[in-house]
Amino acid sequence: MPFELMKKIMTTGIGLALKTQSEVEALAKDMAKKTKMSEAEGKKFIADMTKKYEKARKDMETKIQKGIADYMASADIASKKELNALKKEIGNLKKSSKTKK
Repeated sequence: MPFELMKKIMTTGIGLALKTQSEVEALAKDMAKKTKMSEAEGKKFIADMTKKYEKARKDMETKIQKGIADYMASADIASKKELNALKKEIGNLKKSSKTKK
């Protein structure tokens, strides 16, 4: 993954991370009040905004994780899982060499 794409993903994620769920809810309440929605409309609007926020947050988290995984794979950096497999293999080799002596 090119560095610029990785930078773009990180910047977008940071921007979304700056908004908290309570900030989104406060913004939705303010908009509902300013547009003079009925109480039922306001509650529905706030619920919809909260659902959209959660979906956007989850989608962004998934994209960031995928971006990092892609970057790690293209950078040819060993993952924790791969390192643990190597440690296990080294341990098995050490045991095997001790029993052959």
